Amino acid sequence: MKIFVVDDERIIRVALVDELRDAGYQVKEFSSAQTALMEMKDNVPDVVISDLKMPQMDGLELLKRTKNLSPDTCFILMTAYSTVSTAVEAMRNGAYDYITKPFNNEELLIIVKRVEELRCMRQENKYLRKEIEKKFELSSFVGQSAPVARVFDLVKIVANKPTSVLITGETGTGKELLTKVIHYNSDRKKGPLIKVSCAILSREIFESEMFGHEKGAFTGAEKEKIGRFELAHKGTLYLDDIDDVPLDMQVKLLRAIEEREIERVGGKEPIKIDIRIIASTKKDLRHLVVEGKFREDLFYRLNVFPINIPPLRERVLDIPLLVDYFVKQFSEEEHITVEPEVYEILKSYPFPGNTRELKNLTERLVLMAQNGKITKDVIPAEIKYPGKSIVVSGFDNKTLTEIMDDVERHSIFMALDKASGNKAKAAEMLGIPASTLKSKLSKYS
Repeated sequence: MKIFVVDDERIIRVALVDELRDAGYQVKEFSSAQTALMEMKDNVPDVVISDLKMPQMDGLELLKRTKNLSPDTCFILMTAYSTVSTAVEAMRNGAYDYITKPFNNEELLIIVKRVEELRCMRQENKYLRKEIEKKFELSSFVGQSAPVARVFDLVKIVANKPTSVLITGETGTGKELLTKVIHYNSDRKKGPLIKVSCAILSREIFESEMFGHEKGAFTGAEKEKIGRFELAHKGTLYLDDIDDVPLDMQVKLLRAIEEREIERVGGKEPIKIDIRIIASTKKDLRHLVVEGKFREDLFYRLNVFPINIPPLRERVLDIPLLVDYFVKQFSEEEHITVEPEVYEILKSYPFPGNTRELKNLTERLVLMAQNGKITKDVIPAEIKYPGKSIVVSGFDNKTLTEIMDDVERHSIFMALDKASGNKAKAAEMLGIPASTLKSKLSKYS
């Protein structure tokens, strides 16, 4: 960590510089604020430790100019003229801490150590935020098909607007991922993204969870609770499975969304909130409105900018891209290739669980890969033969024994295929001893 020590008293300055260098820091010393500022133009420090009373330019003025040059530089003031007003002014202008002369060098080193920890946390936060933004950039929603391109076009239009968004799509299509993409590509990306799973909120806890409560508001409310709306202030509130909100609670949700104002349970003062609403559903809300199961006014409030994510069966061309993406994700350092036949088999499967099902399947295929390669042999039978059961054809001129042998042979084949060739697992699936399976394998060659 790079530290500037600024003090017109040479004895104090040199002693402090030696102490800091012994502690492992890079230190430069300056006898005046002007010379320190000149150096800062080309060489910005992490920390400035400055005396308050100096000729020509004092420590408070140096603090202001340092913050103008480098807002992230931490500033520590030293003074023998400690007053409350000076301390308040220093903190108001961005000083990290304040220490009174004479002081123990150990005391100052503790402050510097805290600065170092703060600096590490800031760097880590910046790194993590960049990683999150990178993770949820538009390309994180994998796909090049026309349906996905339409979704991308809509996201680009709405991401940086305060408009409410309603994301629709079947289970596993990526509604939560798209919410994150929208949030982290908006001007609210530095604010929080708060998720509410409406499906798990019962009527009894709905208000407390969404709007918070005051201490003593009801039996068991032993302390104040901040609700999801407040937590999402200056950010995005994601209402997942919005169709599961109890009908009698929908009017309270509507009021909060319309007025951008809430009241905690047991509270008397309204609380203003600045949030962006994104809701998602796997159901047809219009149909629920007709059935009287969802409020029409809430539907129109949420459905300002609808985005529908197509099911995987309607974007088959994206399956190879998704498989490669998930293989890379699950294989870590190991390089695993996928045989072309695997893509074709997966493109023929309807994937009722959509992208989530494909992701789980790919993880399984990576684990089953042999010699760094995923082949069709490790694809489960139910994926290769979707909806197919054992069919015995050609009854003509066959005895019952021959028919039963056909069924048995086919059953063993399916079990072995499902167990990826593991005979012990196949025997367990069939409910027979491993020795019996061994003899039947020999019987049917």
